[in-house]
Amino acid sequence: MDTTSYVRWLRSSSPYIHAHRGRTFVVTFGGETLLDPTFPHLIHDLALLHGLGARLVLVYGIRPQIENRLSARGIAWRYADGLRITDAAALACVKEAAGTARVEIEALLSMGLADSPMAGVRLRVSSGNFVTAKPLGVRDGVDFEFTGEVRRVDKEAIHRQLDQGNLVTLAPLGYSPTGEIFNLSAEEVATSVASALNADKLLILMETACRDSATEQAIPQMTCQEARDLLVAKTFDPETSRHLEAAVAAINRGVARVHLLDRHTDGALLLELFTRDGIGTLISAEPFENLRPARLEDIPGILELIEPFERQGILVKRSREKLEMEIGDFWVIDRDGLVVGCAALHAFPTDRIGELACLVLHPDYRGQDHGRRLLEHIEYQARRKGLTQLVALTTRTAHWFLERGFQLTDFKALPTQRRKYYNNTRNSKVLIKAL
Repeated sequence: MDTTSYVRWLRSSSPYIHAHRGRTFVVTFGGETLLDPTFPHLIHDLALLHGLGARLVLVYGIRPQIENRLSARGIAWRYADGLRITDAAALACVKEAAGTARVEIEALLSMGLADSPMAGVRLRVSSGNFVTAKPLGVRDGVDFEFTGEVRRVDKEAIHRQLDQGNLVTLAPLGYSPTGEIFNLSAEEVATSVASALNADKLLILMETACRDSATEQAIPQMTCQEARDLLVAKTFDPETSRHLEAAVAAINRGVARVHLLDRHTDGALLLELFTRDGIGTLISAEPFENLRPARLEDIPGILELIEPFERQGILVKRSREKLEMEIGDFWVIDRDGLVVGCAALHAFPTDRIGELACLVLHPDYRGQDHGRRLLEHIEYQARRKGLTQLVALTTRTAHWFLERGFQLTDFKALPTQRRKYYNNTRNSKVLIKAL
C-alpha cells in the first residue's frame, strides 16, 4: 500500500467531506444498474456517503425488469415519444418489477457482514407514497393509459425521513388521490424530487459518459445554457440527450448542480464528489471555473500559489501586506473555491504602459490553456484602461511570451516609475507588446 498517496488523497478529500455533510443529494440510476453484478459496489459507496453525513434519496429505474416480465408473459411492449404505453397487463409487470427492485435494494442496504465495506453499517431505509401522479392521458391520439406524470412531491414527508437519518428510496411510480397507480419516468421523478427538496446535487448514473458525438471527447463541465445549445445542435445520442434534458430541467427548477456519471466506472460517485476535477460531467447555472477580480479573501490562496515560485527565485517575494495593497490589480481563476491561477496588471497611465506581473498557474492545471486566458484577459483590461503597451519581466519564461507576440527589449522600455525598482541582480529579461 502506498501510504503517502493514501494520506495525500485523504487530506485532499477532507474539504469535500466537510462540504457534503448535511447536504441533500438525489441519486438516480436505471434498471440496468440493478442487474449488474457490480451493483453492490454502488451500494457500498452510497452507504459511505450516508455515513459521511450526506442526506440521500435514491430513485431507481426498472425498464429492463419490466420488459423481461412482459416478454416472459408474451406481452408486447409499446412506446410512443419515448414513453411506455402502460395498459393493465403492463401495469401488473411494472408493480411486480418495482416491488422486487425495492426489496433487493433494501436487502443490500441492510448488509452488515464483518470484513466487508458494510461492516458496522446501520442504515434505515424509507419508501412510500411520496409522489402524487396524474395520467398523461391521450396525446396525439395515443392513450397512454396507466403511464403518468408527476403532479406533486410530498417534500415535507421526505424531509422528515431525512431529518431522522433515514435513506429514502423511490420507485418510478406515482399514486393518485383516487387510488390509482401510474408508471412514471425515473428521470422525471428524480428531477421533480430534487427540485422539490431544493437538493444540493442531482447525480445521474448513465450507461455511458457524456461525450460529444462528433469528437468522442468527454465533456467535463458545461453551463445550463451551453447544454441547451448542444441539445438543439443534436450533439448527443438519444440516451445522453434524455439525461441532459433532465439535468437542464433540474437546474431550471432550482437544483444547484447536476452530475452525469458513467455508471461503469467503479467508484464514480466517490471520484466525482471527493476530487476537485471529478470524473463526470458537471452542469450548473454558472460556470464551475470563473476568471474574476481577486478579493481579499483570495490572498491565502494566491500566497500558496506563488510561494513555491518565490522559493525557487522565479518570482520576487511578495508579503501579505503588499498583496493586500495591490489586490485590486489581481485577477484569479477560481475553480470551485480553489485559486488555480492568478495574474496582475499594474498600470502606469502617464506612460500608457501596463505591467503584466505574477502570472502563475497551479501545477495541476498547466497545459489547459489557463495561461493564455489570463494573458488575453490582462491585455483586454489594459486596453480598457487606455494603455497602449504591455511589459513583462521574467527570468525563466521569455520564450512563452515571445510565442505570444512579445518582443525582447531593455529596461529603458519600462515606465519611468517602474525603472526605479528594477533589480539588476535578478537580471530579468524585459519583454514588450503593443496592444
